[in-house]
Amino acid sequence: MAAEIYSPTLSDALVILGAAGIVIPLFTRFRITPIIGFILVGLLVGPYGLGAHVRSYPWLVHVTITDPNRLEPFAELGIILLLFTIGLELSFDRLWQMRRQVFGLGLLELVLCAFAIAAAFVALGERPTAALGVGLALAMSSTALVLRIADPRTPVGRAALAMLLFEDIALVPVIFLLGALAPRARGAGLDSLFETLGLGLLVIIALLAAGRFLLPRLFAQAARTKSPELFLAASLLVVIIAALATAGVGLSPIVGALIAGLLIAETEYHGEVETIIAPFQGLALGIFLITIGMGIDLWTVWQGLGSILLATVCVLLLKAVVTGLLLRLTGARSGMATETGILMSSPSETTLIVLSTALSAQLISPETAWFWKTVAALGLMVTPLLAMLGRRLARRVDVTATEPQEPPPERHAIIIGFGRVGRLVADMLAAHDQPYLAIDSDADLIRQGRADGYRVAFGDASHSRALERLSAGHATAVILTMDEPVAAQRLVRKLRGLYPELPIFARARDAAHAAQLYRAGASDAVPETLEASLQLSEAVLVDLGVAMGPIIASIHDKRDTLRAQIMEEGELAEKPRLKSASLGERAGLRAPVRPEPL
Repeated sequence: MAAEIYSPTLSDALVILGAAGIVIPLFTRFRITPIIGFILVGLLVGPYGLGAHVRSYPWLVHVTITDPNRLEPFAELGIILLLFTIGLELSFDRLWQMRRQVFGLGLLELVLCAFAIAAAFVALGERPTAALGVGLALAMSSTALVLRIADPRTPVGRAALAMLLFEDIALVPVIFLLGALAPRARGAGLDSLFETLGLGLLVIIALLAAGRFLLPRLFAQAARTKSPELFLAASLLVVIIAALATAGVGLSPIVGALIAGLLIAETEYHGEVETIIAPFQGLALGIFLITIGMGIDLWTVWQGLGSILLATVCVLLLKAVVTGLLLRLTGARSGMATETGILMSSPSETTLIVLSTALSAQLISPETAWFWKTVAALGLMVTPLLAMLGRRLARRVDVTATEPQEPPPERHAIIIGFGRVGRLVADMLAAHDQPYLAIDSDADLIRQGRADGYRVAFGDASHSRALERLSAGHATAVILTMDEPVAAQRLVRKLRGLYPELPIFARARDAAHAAQLYRAGASDAVPETLEASLQLSEAVLVDLGVAMGPIIASIHDKRDTLRAQIMEEGELAEKPRLKSASLGERAGLRAPVRPEPL
């Protein structure tokens, strides 16, 4: 009966989602990177772990993955989405600024590491072609893991990103070079290489031209629907089309994914795309890490443990020394060079691809390919530990040096909602030289606001990731101007939960709504009906000839009285309340300035 209801797809999904639900919280609690956890899950549930005992215990079929090939498409999607998000964080201007690092430092790192490893193999008696194949494979470093560990805003992260980008670009020429070295294909591979590079260049130019013209319109239409599902579908569509286009001419699909990210980074929708795609990227990368663990046969590794550990240590040391010395020669600090060299020392997921290519080209034997694939898998597994070791050694090497820090982000007010009220608030802030950033989910309002010179971006503040991306925790204030009472109340509650000290100003429809906003955690809630009534009263009194001074005093007294009543209704009268200083007061002005009515 169990065999009749068994579904491999559902069983694999159960294992993957169960691993994500258990591994991430558990390892995060103990401050251990989930990378190791996913690899260990792969070891446990793979064909060399519990999967090897399915025949003896049939129920294990529901908690194991016996066919790693079923997961390969999802693992490849994880790497594609990773390169796509890297493109989103970059821009064409930043990539152009990095061109010397990518094609200078990246080229030297790959060539020198491959040459050093190949030379060691030749010294041990290996054939030059076989030594070159293994050397190029092991010289690769893991894009999927290193860029998850290293922050691209730090010197270490920038250097690693440059070298990894070149390795990803060089993957196709490396594969063609190994094919050209095959005994029966000498010379033929170079013609194919030039043809592929020519077609690839045309495809890249076509993608750049089409993306510049089509992507802003595509995402504007998706944004008008206010449907997150359609926005996600449009993002995935762009990534997959670009990846298929480059893969179709023989280039790596990750090149297309990187270009798609760069193109979307030039639009005002890049932040929302990054927020929506992040959970899928994380899950797909988890699947990739599980497949790495599934490829490790612990029993076979145990039988040859001494030689495998020795080979792994030698590769790690050689790559770390070569990369570190190269960075020192290019002017990097000794601590930064040490940390980057150790971080980049582990092999890569692309190492497995290059070793398979060398095996197909008959440059190496199956036994050699298996041995170095095992070394690569073991190196991937210890990459997070290498990162920790690199940071500690860097601090010891540079005892007196200080790590260059990125300048802190500019503190500004965040205006959520850019309708008539949001635009007026932006005008008032700009008039008093207070920096701000406005966000809205209406594409037409965004386009018109940018055309009029406002600092406004597309975004949905209901997503916690969007608030993190906006650095809401460092904002001078958050001003909610949307005319959606329930959504405003939920957002105030979320903001207060995430950022207890954040000043939050909210637009309210009436006194009852203002009281609800106070209960949710608003610092100040301004009812439209109250302000409209006070302004109408002021206009009437002025027209009746009452002096302006007493009018202003009475208006202020009435506003304070009504606000106290609203706060009491909001159950804040007897509670210590977050001080609602004005924007001008927080900006450092000498006298407090009463917030303008929203």
